[in-house]
Amino acid sequence: MMKKLIAGLFLLFSAYATYAASPEIYPVNWWTGMKTNKLQLLLKNNDADFSKGQLAINYPGVNLLAVHTFENGKYLAADIEITAAAQPGNVDFIYTKNGKKSHISWQLKARKGTPGKDFAQGVSAADMIYFLMPDRFSNGDTTNDRVKGMRDQSLNRADYYARHGGDFKGIIQHLDYLDQLGVTALWMTPVMENDMPSRTEHGYAITNHYKIDARYGGNNGYKELSDALHHKGMKLVQDAVYNHTGTWHFIVQDLPSKDWLNQWPTFTGTSAREQALFDPHASAIDKKLMTDGWFVKEMPDWNQRNPYVASFIIQNAIWYVEEFGVDAIRVDTYMYNDLQFGNDCNAALLQEYPQISIFGEVLVQNTPNQVYFVKNNINTAFKSNLPGLLDFQCLFNGIVPALTQELGWNTGVIQLYNVLSYDYLYQDPTKNVLLLDNHDLNRFFSIVKEDVAKQKIAYTWLLTCRGIPQLYYGSEVLMKGETKPDGLVRLDFPGGWKEDTRSAFTGKGMTAAETEVQALVKKLGTYRKNSDALKFGKLMQFAPRDGVYVYFRYTDHQTVMCVMNTAKEARTIDLTHFNERTEGFSAANNIITGTAIKLNGSIDIPAMQEMVFELSK
Repeated sequence: MMKKLIAGLFLLFSAYATYAASPEIYPVNWWTGMKTNKLQLLLKNNDADFSKGQLAINYPGVNLLAVHTFENGKYLAADIEITAAAQPGNVDFIYTKNGKKSHISWQLKARKGTPGKDFAQGVSAADMIYFLMPDRFSNGDTTNDRVKGMRDQSLNRADYYARHGGDFKGIIQHLDYLDQLGVTALWMTPVMENDMPSRTEHGYAITNHYKIDARYGGNNGYKELSDALHHKGMKLVQDAVYNHTGTWHFIVQDLPSKDWLNQWPTFTGTSAREQALFDPHASAIDKKLMTDGWFVKEMPDWNQRNPYVASFIIQNAIWYVEEFGVDAIRVDTYMYNDLQFGNDCNAALLQEYPQISIFGEVLVQNTPNQVYFVKNNINTAFKSNLPGLLDFQCLFNGIVPALTQELGWNTGVIQLYNVLSYDYLYQDPTKNVLLLDNHDLNRFFSIVKEDVAKQKIAYTWLLTCRGIPQLYYGSEVLMKGETKPDGLVRLDFPGGWKEDTRSAFTGKGMTAAETEVQALVKKLGTYRKNSDALKFGKLMQFAPRDGVYVYFRYTDHQTVMCVMNTAKEARTIDLTHFNERTEGFSAANNIITGTAIKLNGSIDIPAMQEMVFELSK
């Protein structure tokens, strides 16, 4: 009798036995009240037969629409709908396999803040972006310099390819410095987890899309930085990497199916020949090499034509904005992404956040090629919906030749005039981001052979031209370096470490030239914050003559006149030539020096100098 009772209890227990399911779910959470209310969740379990089970949902207002399996039995994809009736809480997924059940909890949060007001505000020509590498700016918390269990344990400031220890706390400690420069938005190289064995200082080989790198401060540290920025009236720009990932990404290490990556028999790098994407004579193989070739061996190329991959990336992009209060998105290597995917991702972000800004990295060699990848006025079969981009053409074919070439009919500063004349091709060139340098380019101070006067002209132009100015950390204090080796353009900001003997934050140990350029940036950056003409004004430029380039930024209420002399001699300009913009004004205030002049015939401009005047009646 006792044996029968024990056997019965065993059968009863077995009927209610649970399956030991503890899958990871991506996105890791979502929110009620989102326009994006239909999601495709990716579930991953260590059980090779996980996909043989059945999934159900027991939560009011959340419906299971479909379940998908893959070649790899460790994965399931669940299409769900979060209806207006759903309330914040822990959604109960019920997983059943071989009669055994388990409950999987997935969080549905209440939204915090108002998009367009508290976050997802966008950046515009009224902003100034400061771009930095968090590992190289300031070390505010030495306890996270190395994180146990992560593959890269390097920590050596003498090695520019090792980690140096900079973090979010260090940035927060110096937000006042950015504010003094006139900065209104912060952009950092990617902060997502990069658990690669080496070269993790740059951040572009992501290994987990839902974790912020612990060496910077983790998810909580990123939220603290976002909150600190918004508290000071600044904005957060996310560096998004859609095209590729890191070899140690958990999905790459255990693919749901082979077609999640663009696969080749042997390693095949991208051709970097963007012409194949718009060339009417292009071959199919050239198009494939451009888009499907890998960036480098350590960065596998996502197959964005796979709808599961596209969903994974797009949902993650939206998740980051909502989770961390992102205001704008810079898209890495934009032209290497599948073009239709790029449009789909942009559209999804703008549908959820109409005021958010998106600008792409399009590193090409001439203006028509660049224009193809952004909203434009060109009649082509493919039309990009990308709102803005990093304006490398104004750099490569504009300000660089203006300050490095000998003056000639079509050399020197005329190139800057020429490149801006192509603005008719863009739908809105003011959404483009202007720059002098970044982590992949030679420092501008090295480009101009460490000529301080030319560096001053470059910054004066950057802060007065149309578009959104972007400063690269440290160039405002004459940091130099070239890309061979590339680590030389990624050195530490002076004063960001306690042991530093020089500090650009305090001026300690800085040279007179370094502080002069820094002071110029502060002067113009502060002025720009309150100048409607520089923030919102139209641009009118006059063809350069004898190395002198004159342009105006103006509204109905303010006119700013910029006079750039790139000649080796002083020049005198005849003001009557500019009557279209100067008529009705009798005086001008030099914004940089604070001196006033009369507009009564001519202005003398010293050699290799740019003056900025606010005109008055």
